[in-house]
Amino acid sequence: MIDPRRLRVLSALADHGTVTAAAHALHLTPSAVSQQLAALESEAGHALLRRRGRRVSLTAAGELLVEHANAVAAELERAQATLDSFSSGASGRVEIASFASAITLVVAPMILALRSSAPSVSVVVRDAEGHASLPLLLDGEIDLAITEEYRSVGPDRRLTRFPLYSEPFDVVLPPGHRLAGADVSLRELSEEDWVATLPGNPVRDVVELACSEAGFAPRITHTSDDFRAIGALVAAGAGVALVPRNALPGTPVRGNVPLRRVFAAVRRGSEERPLIKLVRDELVRAAAPDTF
Repeated sequence: MIDPRRLRVLSALADHGTVTAAAHALHLTPSAVSQQLAALESEAGHALLRRRGRRVSLTAAGELLVEHANAVAAELERAQATLDSFSSGASGRVEIASFASAITLVVAPMILALRSSAPSVSVVVRDAEGHASLPLLLDGEIDLAITEEYRSVGPDRRLTRFPLYSEPFDVVLPPGHRLAGADVSLRELSEEDWVATLPGNPVRDVVELACSEAGFAPRITHTSDDFRAIGALVAAGAGVALVPRNALPGTPVRGNVPLRRVFAAVRRGSEERPLIKLVRDELVRAAAPDTF
């Protein structure tokens, strides 16, 4: 019989790529993770890992078992949702990870609304960029993640997503720039230096795709994931930037306006847990979803 607790270890290895990273996510030692994986291989009766020195990868049997591990995790979430529904579900704690502007736009208003409608519900917020929140969710560190679509990562069947809102991007120009004072076509900025977020940040994907559709690749000279730093660099004349409207004041884009689509995500099977459903519904109300 396969121990389902060991399936979580295998799933963490598949997500994080190394025994050390999986151990960190699970709050275990690498030796404990290795022992759990060895025991799981014995239980399964198949080699689940290819070992090459310190590096490991999944065999075909390992990949198949990860799919079952994800299904088991979803069923456990549904079981918890059923138990939560059996009780009142009117009090408890929900942990959320969200990027900064969404905290301002929807998370803070949601917390304010819950103070009146569900005062026994406690919401704990963690500031995390969109690409960092989903691993936290899959590792069980949080209950709900607010993030955005980005082209480097497709939909994950382990998650259930709920649309919140879409947000246009604006151009930020240095003081006295030749194009200041009117809507800007991105093509007019093809020869400029650019300030952008780091690779892997979903905002970087939007910027690069928008510039590509305008017929050029941006010459990115400076990078930061902090929009205040991006604004300071632009104000210093270091380049131009394309940023979400709620992050920095800017100039509207003329033509095809870049957008980011923001959504909430929970682990599949947990979406009907009363506390999560309560928080999710309040987020949707705060987000004016008709703008998605």
